[in-house]
Amino acid sequence: MENPIFTFSLPILGNPKFRFLGLWSVTGDLQVADCGTREFTDQKRIEMTVSEFVDRWLHDGGAGGGSLLYLKDWHFVKEYPEYIAYRTPMDFSDDWLNFYLDKFHMHNDPDTYSERNDISCSDYRFVYMGSKGTWTPLHADVFRSYSWSANVCGKKQWYFLPPSQHHLVFDRNMKSSVYDIFAEVSQSKFPGFEKAIWWECTQEENEVIFVPSGWYHQVHNLEDTISINHNWFNGYNLSWVWDLLLKDYNEASEYIEDLKGCDDFEELCQRNLAANTGMNFYDFFIFIVRFAFANVVLLHTLAHVKNETSRKPSKALQHIYFNLESIRNVAVKMKPINTGDRQGVLLDLRKNLEDHSFIELCAAVGKTYELIHDQDKTTPTLLQCTDLMCTSFVRSQVQSSEDLVAFINDALTKLGGAFSC
Repeated sequence: MENPIFTFSLPILGNPKFRFLGLWSVTGDLQVADCGTREFTDQKRIEMTVSEFVDRWLHDGGAGGGSLLYLKDWHFVKEYPEYIAYRTPMDFSDDWLNFYLDKFHMHNDPDTYSERNDISCSDYRFVYMGSKGTWTPLHADVFRSYSWSANVCGKKQWYFLPPSQHHLVFDRNMKSSVYDIFAEVSQSKFPGFEKAIWWECTQEENEVIFVPSGWYHQVHNLEDTISINHNWFNGYNLSWVWDLLLKDYNEASEYIEDLKGCDDFEELCQRNLAANTGMNFYDFFIFIVRFAFANVVLLHTLAHVKNETSRKPSKALQHIYFNLESIRNVAVKMKPINTGDRQGVLLDLRKNLEDHSFIELCAAVGKTYELIHDQDKTTPTLLQCTDLMCTSFVRSQVQSSEDLVAFINDALTKLGGAFSC
């Protein structure tokens, strides 16, 4: 079982530099949570600038009209790319989600993506700032991703519930979950709640906590706290993302079942899925196809490097091989849905190799694997091999999950010699 209580030292800032933080106000309004007011399944959000938030914090300890205010989901990295405040710990650097969003939009449909909302849907790297007493309600992370949280300063108390017990905090229909584990919880609505066994952990300053996929958690700031929080997924938890999308899709289609005879029923379901979950089937399909392409390019490149240096397969090669197997396994699960084919999605490896953003994605992933596995630099070789790569595969177009499975099988077969002793 993955253990969420995984901490280590991360020497960064110290106590809150409020006046310094107040200068970061040029980007307009941010979403600040009112910890004292519930709105649907989350805390009510108020818009204000960082400087307004900091002024409120300095004036009355973060209370606004009697409520504690908590600045969450500030896309600091995306808004200030030139200001390198920290580096992602190596253990968490295999981050497909943010690699991708640094180069591509998750939504290509104009109905689900707006240039005016460029920052808010651009990445999943956040800064959180809250005074003592601010908190986050019980939840599991977006996309059922992994997450890590580093305390720059302050102290947090975490309460975790493993996936095997998550049904205990849901109602009988598995539609709604407990909001606050310390409030009065209705036994009739949540009959299993009292059986839940919670894991507790106190996170100190300069410590990092890793939250595995599917672990529900509630978090309280025991002191004035500033933290860095990332959500991410990769080959190891990719199946969690698809499982969530399928579950949420079934709920979305059930919700508008009365419209099932309409010609645009499927389009409505996908639009609602993107709005509620953060991506839809088409977004996810394009995402995993691009990562399959990127991993095949890297596999070809590293196999080329290995053949010139050593007969022994490197850890980076084994890592990429695992990634492709993981994508293939998810694609097999997607076959009954015919995800890409439903919308006429067609992705071509050759065209992607002509796309500068795709080459940069490959380079970012390759550089990360060099660091993780202490590998010799392969980026220059990557750039040299892309043209040769185009002639190496008969199949380069992917339109359905079946095509994707076949593409990965072809790639692993033709590059299988890279793993021979």
